[in-house]
Amino acid sequence: MASDTPTIDSDALNAYVEGYLTEDDTLASARARGVELGCPPISAGGGAALRFLATALQAKAVVEIGTGAGVSGLYLLRGMASEGVLTSIDVEPEHQNAAKRAFTDAGMGPGRTRLIMGRALDVLPRLTEEAYDLLFVDAAKPEYPTYHEQGVRLLRPGGVIAFDSVLWSGRVANPARRDAETVALREVARAVREDDRLVPVLLPLGDGLLVAAKAH
Repeated sequence: MASDTPTIDSDALNAYVEGYLTEDDTLASARARGVELGCPPISAGGGAALRFLATALQAKAVVEIGTGAGVSGLYLLRGMASEGVLTSIDVEPEHQNAAKRAFTDAGMGPGRTRLIMGRALDVLPRLTEEAYDLLFVDAAKPEYPTYHEQGVRLLRPGGVIAFDSVLWSGRVANPARRDAETVALREVARAVREDDRLVPVLLPLGDGLLVAAKAH
């Protein structure tokens, strides 16, 4: 007897979710530049989640680790309070130049962004404790566990930390994969889940978005 349960096409479902909100020309151009520079941006669905979080938090102070070509920064800025400032850290000057272009194209005033050139592991310890509403991570995967500890320190109570690409094209679910990136992503997922200071959720957007709120 044939089942009445419909077969789910996971690719079609993912395309539906990712295409739920369309990107404007500024975002599309920034996304294309990111691909050209070899720093693939967060997915459209993940970007929409960032904008949602920034809006819900009424975020005024946000830290971004991994500027890329400015796609995630645009999503964050569009959700933040009008006077909010995005601090974005990257080691590649070419990436930050592309992001500056994206922010200018979007009409963001220079006072809305603070771009810092350098290694996040060097910059984060110098930032003020519990001074930030949101911290977004999309950078070197082996360093994610360290970003977790720094993120909790920097967030105000009720603030949110978000890690992109935590599913790593499904590799995290394959125990045979033991490369440094995959192991680090498993480690940060476990650490966030077991951290009593955080309330986490793993969202299947793009290549996986791990989000956690700092408990009050």
